[in-house]
Amino acid sequence: MIGRLNHIAIVVPDLEAAANQYRTVLGASVTEPENLPEHGVTVVFVELPNTKVELLHPFGDRSPIEAFLDNNASGGMHHVCYEVDDIIVARDKLKSEGARVLGDGEPKIGAHGKPVLFLHPKDFCGTLVELEQA
Repeated sequence: MIGRLNHIAIVVPDLEAAANQYRTVLGASVTEPENLPEHGVTVVFVELPNTKVELLHPFGDRSPIEAFLDNNASGGMHHVCYEVDDIIVARDKLKSEGARVLGDGEPKIGAHGKPVLFLHPKDFCGTLVELEQA
């Protein structure tokens, strides 16, 4: 059901410093910051030949990743994102298998302009999983 790894996401306390580190120290191509108020984050993508790394920083007063930084001041890995052909079919199959979809269970538009859902980390070896429709 899942396809390729779309990205891994890392929460960072200083988005500009993290992007610069990937750009200058590792020589990676890094996108410009994009505010996603509906998700409470600002993101940049580190573009790699086979996938991406999403650097996340809180945006706004009600960011869902603020608590992550409160508990992990230097940041850390937040989630993995897998592509699926049809997000509704994937959601329904996962739910029928007992997986918990976070939020109201309806896809939201993600950073790539495509529908996304998040799955409870307790159902996937302690890892928050994002599904993105390919």
